[in-house]
Amino acid sequence: MENIEKLFGMLNEHAEKIEKEQDITLLEGVLDGLEAWLDGVVDFSQEGATKEEVRKAVQIAILKGMRKGSQPNHQMTPDTLGLLVGYFVEQIFADRLATEKIAMLDPAVGTGNLLLTVMNLLDGKIEATGIEIDELLIRLAAATADLTEQPVSLYRQDALEDLLVNPVDAIVCDLPVGYYPNEEVALNYELCPSEGMSFAHHLFIEQSINYTKDGGYLFFLAPSHLFDSEQSKQLHKYIQKHAWIQAIIQLPDTIFANRALEKSIVILQKQGQDFKAPKEVLLAKVPNMQNKQALAMFFEKVKMWREDK
Repeated sequence: MENIEKLFGMLNEHAEKIEKEQDITLLEGVLDGLEAWLDGVVDFSQEGATKEEVRKAVQIAILKGMRKGSQPNHQMTPDTLGLLVGYFVEQIFADRLATEKIAMLDPAVGTGNLLLTVMNLLDGKIEATGIEIDELLIRLAAATADLTEQPVSLYRQDALEDLLVNPVDAIVCDLPVGYYPNEEVALNYELCPSEGMSFAHHLFIEQSINYTKDGGYLFFLAPSHLFDSEQSKQLHKYIQKHAWIQAIIQLPDTIFANRALEKSIVILQKQGQDFKAPKEVLLAKVPNMQNKQALAMFFEKVKMWREDK
């Protein structure tokens, strides 16, 4: 904790100073600090700090900047959820990760917190790509990836348009929820409804499947009402045609500020000729994180499910 506090303190002090001097937002001040650190103009380095400590210190500074601003698209995936997604990636790819790296894509990378949490957990085992349309967020992601020395290629574009990305082994994505405004692009998707606007989170699922190798896995942080909306019948039909549901993991209510924001982890596998549907779909609820005994039982259940695959 000491390293994280010191790193955060130095970065935050710089960001607040720049915010006042240049009349910019605190979040832009954080970015200025990160880029100045990378360029060697300032030195925030803390002897003995790990990649994960650097990521956490940067994350706290970014969160503070986001809270001070009010842009709805400036959100960050909490560490708890990133670590849970990383745990499932580790479980599912355990055999491959023992001998080789996997290629991963986050099509809504934001500040990179979800992707970099997973990459730090499986350090040295992932080569990744991230897509983000917001310039400030992608610059924050790029600076954090450089400071944590993680191999991430980043592209600034609308992730629902054609991507210059080869199909990957795994997708991780905290799905952006809401309506997608570009109706012209939406028409290219099977999940574009015949009437009304398309859900961005549905289109992100379809686009993610498009850029996954046959037999590859997709790990989504999805709204808990994903399969209960007016367009969910169409989504269900699409998934049945192109992928297998491997797991739906309900997250503890205590993580979310209100019920409307509740999410689940949805794990899909892209169908392919050489692959088979799962014997059993894992349906589980993560217990309260403070309950160590219940948490141990949950992880044991996951392990048994994986071994039975």
